Formats: sequence, structure tokens, C-alpha cells
Amino acid sequence: MKPFREHYRELIMLGLPIVVGQLGIILVSFADTFMVGWHGTEDLAAASFVNNVFNLAIIFATGFSYGLTPVVGKLFGEGKHKEAGAVLKNALFTNGVMSLFVISAMGVLYMNIGRLGQPEELLHLIRPYFVVLLLSLPFVMLFNAFKQFIDSITDTRTAMWIMLSGNVINVVGNYILIFGKCGFPELGLLGAGIATVLSRMAMLAIAMTVFLRAGRYRTYMHGFFGGKITLASQKSLNRLGLPVALQMGMETASFSLATIMVGWIGTNALAAHQIMCTVGQLGFMMYYGMAAAVAVKVSNYNGSGDIPDIRRSANAGFNIILVMAVFASMAVYMLRNHIGHVFTDNNDVALLVAQLAIPFIIYQFGDGMQCNFSNALRGIADVKPVMLYAFIAYFVISLPVGYLFAFTLDMGLMGIWMSFPFGLTSAGVMFYLRFMAKTRI
Repeated sequence: MKPFREHYRELIMLGLPIVVGQLGIILVSFADTFMVGWHGTEDLAAASFVNNVFNLAIIFATGFSYGLTPVVGKLFGEGKHKEAGAVLKNALFTNGVMSLFVISAMGVLYMNIGRLGQPEELLHLIRPYFVVLLLSLPFVMLFNAFKQFIDSITDTRTAMWIMLSGNVINVVGNYILIFGKCGFPELGLLGAGIATVLSRMAMLAIAMTVFLRAGRYRTYMHGFFGGKITLASQKSLNRLGLPVALQMGMETASFSLATIMVGWIGTNALAAHQIMCTVGQLGFMMYYGMAAAVAVKVSNYNGSGDIPDIRRSANAGFNIILVMAVFASMAVYMLRNHIGHVFTDNNDVALLVAQLAIPFIIYQFGDGMQCNFSNALRGIADVKPVMLYAFIAYFVISLPVGYLFAFTLDMGLMGIWMSFPFGLTSAGVMFYLRFMAKTRI
């Protein structure tokens, strides 16, 4: 157990700031849902649809930026700081170009919102909120490049403070713009979208300022300003980033398509789905925060070819995530009858939320497993197979099971949520088996 104790300590020290930053995102999501919910049930339902659809773009963008981690993590482990700075320059260019493709894809979706079967009374709220969030995507992708670079050189506390600062800006902006405080007009859901854009712009500005002015980044800046944007670096970042983006995108797409199916059930189901998705992000962001630390440590060990420590680090990370899953499940189960009332005064919505606690608890193990071992595979730059595994788990298994339970067996919203454990657990098992095969001693 002695080697594992050392890995537990290193992962907690490295991962805790990432987890705190991720929890900050969750708190903002809670605040968004809370404030929008108290502004109106229709606002909450419209936010449910748009946020779940946009999660696909945001998670895809985040996954694409993760291609930076194995490259910079390995260079950091080898002490090649100048080369790591040059990679950041290339990553900013690559992420900027990719943001144009993501915006175009979301623009096509926007043009077809009316054909997705959503409640007609929500469309006048959905459309302006969608457009405002679309404007924030370039800022998200450029910030992601800075964040992954900062995390990969193990300076996770800096990224944490930047994200927490952005979260404060978002919450304050929500309060002012949703409810019309401090002389501003009451904008409702649109105000929440504007606050989100402003917070994402602020995080990018802070990250750029820290990188350019903090002395600890000076050795990386030489490579950043002296390095060139090269075709070889662009190919490397795309080769590593696209499979991760597609893997994470397929997972999120399954939730987004599930949200469309929820919309077929009705407004109350959409509102309850949004509340429980917000709660579900609590576990996911915690797990992914710790799993991101696993990816960094595994990439560092990969630089030195230390296979035993690669395995120990991944397994230690999964143990930590399992402990997180137990506490998250206990909290949701004990508070299941109160969670819905925090976000809305609609008793029907609150009852639906309480019923979703059981499938939520069931899928925590699979969610933690797939987060951990997909990131462990990312750390050793073995990312192509995850696309196939994700497709099987989320499109071949999860979505058909959700339709079967919800509409064929007439289980409604509960049926859609009961499909999530099938998809997440099957993905986790496939990622685990692949990682163990690739790190066989």
C-alpha cells in the first residue's frame, strides 16, 4: 500500500484545485437553475433544452482541448519548458479554428429548432438564449487551451482561481440581469445568457494576463513567442484532441438527444430533467476533476516510461473517485424530497425530481469509472479506440434502451433516466479493459 499512499497524496494535491474549480462551475449551474426557476417554470424548461443542447458543444470543445494534456504533460516531465510554450501557441490557433466549426454546427441546429418537437410556448425564450450562448463559444475554446496548459504543468491552483473568479462574475450578472437590479431591465432567461458570456470573456482575459505577467511562466513564454505555428504540431493536437472530443461529445450527445425525448413528454418533465441534470453535474465534474489529475500524472509517468506507476496512479484515482461517488449518492438520496423545491414552487416538478434520485445513484459507479479510465487512456495518448467504445455505449446501448423504457414500456421520464446506467457503465468497463491491456507489464 505504500506506493499507493504516495499516489493518493499526489493526486489529491494536484486534483483538489481542479475539483474545486469544477465545483465552482456546478455552483454557477445551480445558481443559474435556481434564479431562472424562480423567474418562471417556462424559463426553467427553456433553459433545460438549450443548456443540454449546448452541453454537447461545450463538452466537445473541452474534450478537444484535452489533446494538449499528454503533449504538454510529457514535455513538462522531460523539463522541456520552451517546447511546451510553443505547443500552447499552436493549441490556441487550433482551438480558435475549431470554434468556427462548432459555431457553424450549432448555427445549423438553431435554424432547425422549430422542427425538434419542443413545446411551442417555449420557442420565444429558447431562440434568444441560444444565440447569446452561441457568441460565447470562441471564448470558451481559447480559455480551455490556457487551462489545459496550466493544469498540465501541475499549476492547478491558478486555473482554479481563474474559474472561481469567472463564476462570481456569472452569479452577480445573473442576479442583476435576470431580475432587473441596479437599474438594469429585467431580462429573465436572456439575462442569464448575457451573464454567461461576460463571465467567459473575463476568464479568458484573466488567463491571458496571468500567463503574460506571472514570472513562473517566463520560461514557457520564450517558446510561446519564439515558436511557430507548424503543420506537425497542428496534426498532433488534432490527432489527440479529436478522438477525445468525439468520445466526450457522444456521451453528451446521448444526454442531449435524451433531452429532446424528454421534451416530447412535456414542460414539467423538461423542468425536472434540468434540475436533476444540474445535480448530476455535481458528481460528473467532481469525478472529471480528479480524473484530469490522473491524466496529468499518467502523462508525466509516460514521459519517463514508468509503466508500474502509470497503473498505480490510474487505480488510485479510481479509488478516490469511488469515495466521491458514495458521498454524492448519499447526499442526493437523503435530500431527494427537497431538491426540487429548492429550484421551483411547482409540486409536480419536485415530485418528478425525487423519483429520479434512484437512477442517479445507480449510474454513479459507471460515471466515475468512465471518467477515470478515459482520462488514463488520454494520459498515455491512446485515444482513438475511445471513439468506438463511446459510440457503442451511448448510441447502440443507452439511447435505444431509453426509448424502449420511456415510450415502448411507458415509463416516461423515469425510463429515460434508467437508460443512463447502461450506457455509462458499459463505457467504463470498455475503457478499463483497454487501459489494462495497453499498460500490461
